[in-house]
Amino acid sequence: QVQLVESGGGLVQAGGSLRLSCAASGRTFSGYDMGWFRQAPGKEREFVAAIRWSGGSKYYADSVKGRFTISRDNAKNTVYLQMNSLKFEDTAVYYCARALLYGSSWRGTGSWGQGTQVTVSS
Repeated sequence: QVQLVESGGGLVQAGGSLRLSCAASGRTFSGYDMGWFRQAPGKEREFVAAIRWSGGSKYYADSVKGRFTISRDNAKNTVYLQMNSLKFEDTAVYYCARALLYGSSWRGTGSWGQGTQVTVSS
């Protein structure tokens, strides 16, 4: 079982940047595809970005493409999400999880962390 701890969230003005981190402990996650997901108040959790276990391929939701960058450091058991040009609608709790591709959709599976709150003021 992999334990995940997200950090790096906060309050930022529209147009600003944040870098989220997801630290994994327990069973190694280097062989897993990993993803970031988010849940805004009153909405379902949605996919944001995913990265293959090797770091060679990355995938993004259309809403964040060109603004967010996912990366990973397997030696540190950590996944990152660099968020630039933040918008009010990016406000949500952000979670990382092991990611699985079902057809053309990425879904989180396994353990979930507590999430980290990102609030973008307009």
